[in-house]
Amino acid sequence: MTTISFLSAAELGPLYAAKKLSPVEVAKDAMARIERVEPAVNAFTVRDEAITLAMAEASQARWLKGEAIGPLDGVPVTIKDNIGVAGWSMRRGSAVASDAPFASDSPATLRLREAGTVFLGKTTMPEYGWKGVGDSPATGITRNPWKTGTGPGGSSSGAAVCAALNLGCIHIGTDGAGSVRIPAAFTGVVGLKPSYGRVPAWPISTMGFLAHLGPLTRTVTDTALAMKVIGQPDARDMTAMTDRPPDFVDGLKGGVRGLRIAWSPRLGQDVRVDPEIAALTAAAAQVFAELGATVEEVDPGFADPIEILMTLWASGAALALRSTGPADRAKMDPGLVAVAERGEGIPASTYVDALLNQRNALALKMAEFHERFDLLLTPTLPLPAFTVGRDTPEHGGYGEDWTRWTPFTYPFNITEQPAVSVPCGLTKAGLPAGLQIVGAFGKDALVLRAAAAFEQARPFARVDEPRA
Repeated sequence: MTTISFLSAAELGPLYAAKKLSPVEVAKDAMARIERVEPAVNAFTVRDEAITLAMAEASQARWLKGEAIGPLDGVPVTIKDNIGVAGWSMRRGSAVASDAPFASDSPATLRLREAGTVFLGKTTMPEYGWKGVGDSPATGITRNPWKTGTGPGGSSSGAAVCAALNLGCIHIGTDGAGSVRIPAAFTGVVGLKPSYGRVPAWPISTMGFLAHLGPLTRTVTDTALAMKVIGQPDARDMTAMTDRPPDFVDGLKGGVRGLRIAWSPRLGQDVRVDPEIAALTAAAAQVFAELGATVEEVDPGFADPIEILMTLWASGAALALRSTGPADRAKMDPGLVAVAERGEGIPASTYVDALLNQRNALALKMAEFHERFDLLLTPTLPLPAFTVGRDTPEHGGYGEDWTRWTPFTYPFNITEQPAVSVPCGLTKAGLPAGLQIVGAFGKDALVLRAAAAFEQARPFARVDEPRA
């Protein structure tokens, strides 16, 4: 059971090919584990075991005939609730959304279906993904398997929990201000926000250019395998890249020797970093020097771009809720409603200035920074996971706005750069810390290569069962 349960996507294909394991066995094992742990963590919004088994049986037949589609054929995956899966609802975590079946697959879903993967279900998120924690009026509270009294972060909450417990190998999330990297850090998994447009999106998010799609996995190799598939072009997203993605798996080779790497423990901001997180991430940054890179402590030199973020974020929330009346809004997350109401008052000129001028100025600042440094390292978050059911931690002086405890993630949504969170140790309380690796726009392969080098040097801790 344990042998099957914690195999990676990269390990499954060779076992299928050798007929030592079948996609049906793997799917049944995953479904049994989901049934057992789901009451403790609440990671799923939709599950349909008949569809899961049918997909596994079709994959098994292909492997037996020697006609497997590729390395992900038969690999179990999950999809976040704001990404379309034909025949399954897409409620975006909302209590007032329709539960009618969605008509078609979104691009990432379609690419995974074409690759022969097996869908285990759709995963939880806060309402419309508006905040960095994992509770929703529609699905309740999602919990962190490392300590179920803490939250997993968000908004790709269920995806991160599934990755941490290996309930499937690849979990597709979205990231508009950190929503892949925040839960990756809190749950001790790999979470990649690719360069904007590397993974096509449809329907297009109301958060526009802030919104990226990316995978959460237990290993960097599985992230690379996922990116090779979901990074394929799709005409439904006019903003997406139209070229074929590189071989991200082959690109993991080479290490970091000779790279110029900047380590910025606070991004030059006035932010309180928990002492344990500060120590763990500083030690992680030093590993890159041990691996042959030149590591220098330096800040990128930009002011906190929170006003750019909130102008775009609140405007997007207003658009998302534009058709909801008072009766529906009374059933929704009050914080989301408040953000939407703020967005309704933002002038068009202010929005366009943030979208074009201010965003471009920050992107240019980072482009110039990357002429000097190949990569930037920061903590992913300044603190470990905190009490579940709260939008903000009870201690630390972060205030009442969830963005104040996520200062290291959202700048790189504004600039559209690739950024990955990798686990870099555990606090004394047994909670994960995350290191963020940021690259210049389009340098996704380099970011993953650095993550792979770190993973090999400092293997990640794992959680096999939910812990109280």
